[in-house]
Amino acid sequence: MHDSITAELAGVPAVAVLTDRFTSIGDLLAEARGFPGYRYAVIAHPVSLDDADALRVKADEALRQCLELLTS
Repeated sequence: MHDSITAELAGVPAVAVLTDRFTSIGDLLAEARGFPGYRYAVIAHPVSLDDADALRVKADEALRQCLELLTS
């Protein structure tokens, strides 16, 4: 969240990707940085135990959400 908001403040479009377990923390960080309601991509938690195929599915979903957020 910090990096994506910093990029946005510098005029660079960005999207954070969070797992569903950390969305409440993401919301708090966005609010603390002055961006309440900041939208980000969400994938299923966890990722550390996923094999390559599961990670590919999550990456595809993150990409879909990122493209939607960047173009809307």
